[in-house]
Amino acid sequence: MNEFQIGLLILGVTLVVLFSGLPIAWGLLLVASGFLVTFKGADTLANVPILMMDELSSFALLTIPLFILLGSAIGSSAAGRDIYESLHRWLDRVPGGLVISNILACGIFSAICGSSPATAPAAT
Repeated sequence: MNEFQIGLLILGVTLVVLFSGLPIAWGLLLVASGFLVTFKGADTLANVPILMMDELSSFALLTIPLFILLGSAIGSSAAGRDIYESLHRWLDRVPGGLVISNILACGIFSAICGSSPATAPAAT
């Protein structure tokens, strides 16, 4: 089998497992470990816990609960609505004022949180 055929086989088996009703995490784990054992041997399963712990100890994963905490703080308070409303009233008469106020609100939210791509949906 060449790499393209193996990729198609993995895609087909993954779709069958996911559409079978099995939870996504368990289905992907089953497919990945099954193909790992099939093509690399059972000895490679010893590396799976090490790789999982390495990925879980990533510094980038720390931002997820902090973004959720910040989003719940802004969502439960009137800060987000007040920032957007004040910018909209200030720029109401300017042509394209709604777009400009949306961009500025996104800029303010990104200054608060530190990530403009993460706050772009929050300002809309």
